[in-house]
Amino acid sequence: MTPVSWTFDASDGGGLTIKTDVTGKASKLGHRLTIAMKSWTAAVDWSGDIPTAVTLTAEVDSLDVVDGEGGVTPLIGPEKILAKSNALKTLDAKRYPQIRFRSDDIAAIETGFSLRGTMEIHGVTREMTVIVTVADDGTKWHCASESTVRQSDYGIKPYSQMLGAMKVVDEVTVFFEAERTKPSVNPPKG
Repeated sequence: MTPVSWTFDASDGGGLTIKTDVTGKASKLGHRLTIAMKSWTAAVDWSGDIPTAVTLTAEVDSLDVVDGEGGVTPLIGPEKILAKSNALKTLDAKRYPQIRFRSDDIAAIETGFSLRGTMEIHGVTREMTVIVTVADDGTKWHCASESTVRQSDYGIKPYSQMLGAMKVVDEVTVFFEAERTKPSVNPPKG
């Protein structure tokens, strides 16, 4: 059987999104952010119908603050730019320009696959298991996952203001979605 590799990016009907929360005595002042990673790629290596390896790489400087819930005022243009700047500083994007996940320990589960691998963020690599659900609508596969990442596990000090009275919660939620069109069983006749 010839190995096959699939490559996904933001154009494949999905995305890589991070959601934050806020805590502290002044948490009502802060926004719960939705951050989209605009530049990412994922590759899946296959042997027949079994995935054998998965890699995902996100470019840290591609992060974009797309929404902010809560806060005293709405999160608009200048505040989004400031939130992005703070996030890039917190992640030290110039020194650590990429976030990477790699797995070659993949197990089929009822709803999709369990991927045991390593996550590298901020120059720190840790073991992580990601559950990917796969739904088949007949014409395409829809892949999705939701994982929690603790910033401090990767040497990141969560952003804070007002001497810690308002700070980003250590755990952030990472969402991934992508679609893959199924190969045509009966190609159109020309």
